[in-house]
Amino acid sequence: MKELKKELLSVFNSLKISSLCFIIATTFSAHAEIQLSGEVKQGGLMLGKTQTDNTVMLNERVLPVSDNGDYVFAFSRDDEKKYRLKIISPNGSIEEKLLVPAKREYNISRVEGIKKSIMNPNKKANLRAKQDREMMVAVRKVSSDLTDFSKGFIAPRKARITGVYGSQRFYNGVPKSPHYGVDYAGAIGSEVKAPASGKVLLWVPDMFYSGGTLVIDHGHGITSNFLHLSDSLVNVGDKVKQGQVIAKVGNSGRVTGPHLDWRMNWHNVRFDPQLAMKVIPLN
Repeated sequence: MKELKKELLSVFNSLKISSLCFIIATTFSAHAEIQLSGEVKQGGLMLGKTQTDNTVMLNERVLPVSDNGDYVFAFSRDDEKKYRLKIISPNGSIEEKLLVPAKREYNISRVEGIKKSIMNPNKKANLRAKQDREMMVAVRKVSSDLTDFSKGFIAPRKARITGVYGSQRFYNGVPKSPHYGVDYAGAIGSEVKAPASGKVLLWVPDMFYSGGTLVIDHGHGITSNFLHLSDSLVNVGDKVKQGQVIAKVGNSGRVTGPHLDWRMNWHNVRFDPQLAMKVIPLN
């Protein structure tokens, strides 16, 4: 009987030690593991999760961390940099992860029949375009505490995609800047829905190139830009919900026909909306 008691006590103590090791390992992993969602590739959006009292750095840039531990960043179209993501805890311990965006191949598209007045705007048009750019630069500097970016994104239209991010366009045989949005087919007046909740930052009905232009802030520098609209159904300062109808498709600005051009930014980094829709929210 004594031998049996000793054996049971030995097993019990062993189980306690094993359980303790499991708890320690689990706790350590929860604090130390770098949690990311998204594709590490050119044009990709990355969503991260950490402890709220940690400091997050992307190279030398400090990223804001929400009250829920969310942070976000993105890669540009031709990004070839190496990024070191650091999670620094209050006690000074550091966890690091090296991120190198994978290269992508982009489509080449050609558009003929563009009017010369569009290809070569006059001085008045150039001045207007410059003023439009200044407005957009100011919008991209906004970094609110909203955390709607962490909930995921949906398509603003259930329609045929006619243009994709990163494609190089040739107008009348002349190479122009890459396309930074996703184009959706649609007749004038067709509905445009908010891909995520947020706050309306900008509505200008007649920008020179992009025509009716609406910008929604999703937080931490993440914005959605809707171009060539015929009308907005929301006003600057309004809060919108994901799936809410916010605008109407148009053919305003410099276009060859009605469609929606949806673009996304992390401050001045233009990333791919189609990759953004693949990002899975982190709990």
